[in-house]
Amino acid sequence: MTIKEQHELGKTLWRIADDLRGSMMADDFRDYMLSFLFLRYISDNYIEAARKELGGDYPDKAPEELKEHGVSTPLQLWYGENPADVLDFEKQMRRKVHYVIEPDYLWTNIYELARTQNDDLLKTLEKGFKYIENESFDRAFQGLFSEINLNSDKLGKNYDERNALLCKVITKIAEGIAQFSTDTDILGDAYEYLIGEFAAGSGQKAGEFYTPQQLSSILSGIVTLDTQDPKSGPKKKLENVLDFACGSGSLLLNVRHRMKANGGSIGKIYGQEKNITTYNLARMNMLLHGVKDSEFEIHHGDSLLNDWDMLNEMNPAKKVEFDAIVANPPFSYRWEPTEEMGKDFRFKNYGLAPKSAADFAFLLHGFHFLKQDGTMAIILPHGVLFRGGAEERIRTKLLKDGNIDAVIGLPANLFFSTGIPVCILVLKKCKKSDDVLFINASDKENFEKGKKQNKLRTKDIDKIIDTYKQRKEEERYSRPVSMDEIERNGYNLNISRYVSIAKEDVKIDLLQVNKKLIELEGKIADASERHNKFLAELGLPLLTKSKEGETKH
Repeated sequence: MTIKEQHELGKTLWRIADDLRGSMMADDFRDYMLSFLFLRYISDNYIEAARKELGGDYPDKAPEELKEHGVSTPLQLWYGENPADVLDFEKQMRRKVHYVIEPDYLWTNIYELARTQNDDLLKTLEKGFKYIENESFDRAFQGLFSEINLNSDKLGKNYDERNALLCKVITKIAEGIAQFSTDTDILGDAYEYLIGEFAAGSGQKAGEFYTPQQLSSILSGIVTLDTQDPKSGPKKKLENVLDFACGSGSLLLNVRHRMKANGGSIGKIYGQEKNITTYNLARMNMLLHGVKDSEFEIHHGDSLLNDWDMLNEMNPAKKVEFDAIVANPPFSYRWEPTEEMGKDFRFKNYGLAPKSAADFAFLLHGFHFLKQDGTMAIILPHGVLFRGGAEERIRTKLLKDGNIDAVIGLPANLFFSTGIPVCILVLKKCKKSDDVLFINASDKENFEKGKKQNKLRTKDIDKIIDTYKQRKEEERYSRPVSMDEIERNGYNLNISRYVSIAKEDVKIDLLQVNKKLIELEGKIADASERHNKFLAELGLPLLTKSKEGETKH
């Protein structure tokens, strides 16, 4: 399927969501819509694997034949005819696809219940969601559907109304998807599209869970370059990647996609998310994109409190470190650091970020867990570049220690949730260059202006990544800046101090201007003299000049 077709599928599903949600808030309906897409994906994947596993024993019968046996899916029929073999079959499925779904909970059966407006649809869905959370996967995904309240009054006043609406929603989704061919990535791409659309309609809430793909592409492009020598090209293997404020997981998936596109791989993906709804979205998003449950770990918790046992390890010998860290934490987040936190191993050498803005607290949290040869790229508000006080102290130490590798300024209005311009800081614990690369990509030539949001085009994204990779110098765009110059500027990283996008005023030569004016006056005088000769011959009043210089008859 082409990118155009993928977008068309996404738009089709978005139209269905917009038509069916009625008075329900977009955020509420999002959870239902995306959960059903998730169920469809893992069902299709499971059925395909089951067909391969059973081979000729798979009862690939027509719907009419299945109805004669009182079932709607081939697997329901096989389970009924081969009860003694079910356990061995499921063991094989766990080994090969890492999960199991009982036939009654497969999307095909759910859709059939919806299409026929069966009264048992809602009950079957409830049982199916619980089964997937607790029994489908080797590693329990408890609470995966915790935000899905199938008994909510938003779906209807009573069971019958709720069941009827779910029948309608599921039928429309199934019919919408049926118009398109499918492969392993299609629903994952549609899922990403819908997350973006719901984010666009969620105002200020959008920044909590979604990083626009254009920004994700920049971060993933940077951290997947060879961290030892950027000129040598992309890395072929990242042992592990972390996003400690992962939202829906789109940024982590972008890193994975970039690695795969370059012929590389990632050992394991790690994410942390405080919001329970977006935490569930992230787990679904991983599975929907074909990431096996053994290949990722998403933790529900607060990064600033460092409440993830895996990371909260004081023994240096057991310290977990990451090849690549990416993050888009909430901007200027207010937090309440305690005196005890000042002794925390993440902050003790730098001091605490101010209560009014936890930007540097997030940065230091991630930076602590970065490998010596790793790369970290984080999106932050511009204030971190020049604000004074505690932030100036942290920024100065990072600079003096040679940890800030690049500062990338981006245009305003790229996010759904805020119009402020943002920057990307690239950090390393051991960098080769002694300077700091500044990239000022905020000029109108380097993005496409939109009605609601501005957009970085593919060429704009590629230019940023290539400039970082080659550490190029380009007038009004980029420049490697020495630490001496940064020190002279008081460790202020305001990008325009180092790379200004202002164009020089055109110099005006007043002598030349005066010469041209004299020439023009002479031409005017000659023309007036010739004109008066014609007027005299015709017996008409001659042209004269007033004191003010106006020509009069």
